[in-house]
Amino acid sequence: MLIIPAIDLKDGQCVRLRQGRMDDDTVFSDNPVDMAGRWVDAGARRLHIVDLNGAFEGRPVNEQVIRDIAAAYPDLPIQLGGGIRDAATAEAYIEAGVNYVIIGTMAVRDPKFVKDLCKAIPGHVYVGLDAKDGMVAVDGWAEDSGVDVTELALKFEDDGIEGIIYTDISRDGMMQGVNAEATARLAEALTVPVVASGGVSTMADIERLLEHEKAGINAAIIGRALYEGSLDLAECQKLADGEEK
Repeated sequence: MLIIPAIDLKDGQCVRLRQGRMDDDTVFSDNPVDMAGRWVDAGARRLHIVDLNGAFEGRPVNEQVIRDIAAAYPDLPIQLGGGIRDAATAEAYIEAGVNYVIIGTMAVRDPKFVKDLCKAIPGHVYVGLDAKDGMVAVDGWAEDSGVDVTELALKFEDDGIEGIIYTDISRDGMMQGVNAEATARLAEALTVPVVASGGVSTMADIERLLEHEKAGINAAIIGRALYEGSLDLAECQKLADGEEK
């Protein structure tokens, strides 16, 4: 299982939100490029970046910072979400060195967009489904779509996506533990891999996800716990690799 550190960008800074609320953020660095370097030095094999302003505004806002990170660490695979609402934006990010784009709001509002994008940039597309109580939220988690997360995920299985990134909004940034059971249920219903996100705060959380690895959970995104020091990236990856029990 891959352990992926998260960099959430707001107004050019590296922050963490609580339950996706833009007015409840903690700034961890005003230099996201340096923060990315910290995770590279710790052995990160991939980086998860979210343009938070972009997610709310529906267009790229922190694009230059993202380009700077990609340019500074060309060997670090990057997956990016937030504000990607058209093919031109997605393709521009891939050309800039981003490896994977994550489609969230557009996947809910126009599922065909995902299929078309997979044809345009095959091998570079994830669908990001953020849910609370099993229902998908959009527009930076500001709106409940009323769509069941598993029902929607099944629509993308044959489109050529790399996988589903599933975030439990109620757990995100709250240090309350990952919702391994809901993530596993989603993974078991799908044939594409699922990346767990939201609430991973202890080694026990990683162990719980590892119990469901065969169901299709192949990665976990960690944010606040890494920034606050309750988890160590290198140790987490060792556990996920089966090097320590």
